[in-house]
Amino acid sequence: MVESIKRLKWYEYIIWISSVLVISISYIAFHIEGYMTLIASLVGVTGLIFLAKGDVLGQMLTVVFSILYAVVAYRFRYWGELITYLGMTMPIAMMAVVTWVKNPYKKGEVRVRHTSSKIWGILSIIAIIVTVIFYYIIRVFKTPNLVMSSISVTTSFMAASLAMLRSSYYALFYAMNDVVLIILWILATAENKSYLPMVLCFL
Repeated sequence: MVESIKRLKWYEYIIWISSVLVISISYIAFHIEGYMTLIASLVGVTGLIFLAKGDVLGQMLTVVFSILYAVVAYRFRYWGELITYLGMTMPIAMMAVVTWVKNPYKKGEVRVRHTSSKIWGILSIIAIIVTVIFYYIIRVFKTPNLVMSSISVTTSFMAASLAMLRSSYYALFYAMNDVVLIILWILATAENKSYLPMVLCFL
């Protein structure tokens, strides 16, 4: 972890520290109770910095974030997020740790793999199936904001799968997923301000 932090460039330090400060200040300024949302958000933004660099530490932090995020999602009854992160994102991130370690490009970075049309086709079909299954599961649990939660399943699946396969396009789907999650947590924050750090994390 220390070596990964040392490899950050000056502007990456600025992005990371700024993100941590904005989340922490919002937590204090809005007198938010409970530490779980804050901790999850801080782990999340830290993980994103290293994921963007193709550093395996990002995948390790994704595993930790998935657990913390699932707890926060449980509290707002975002069952889709809870199931997605514990049942899909976390295990795929664990597999990604292995594939990234086995395929180094240079110190601290993963070797990118070409994403063939066959891979895109298979992932697209699986993503549709997974989304439909999850839609009916989370509907049974009366998940708030059902449509957005279902879209989040699709983008999460594509992002995590492409990351495991070492495709650089995983970042595009993580960005798309972040947009969906910003909307989901804004809706949650409208009901309870304690979820504001989550909005800022994905922002």
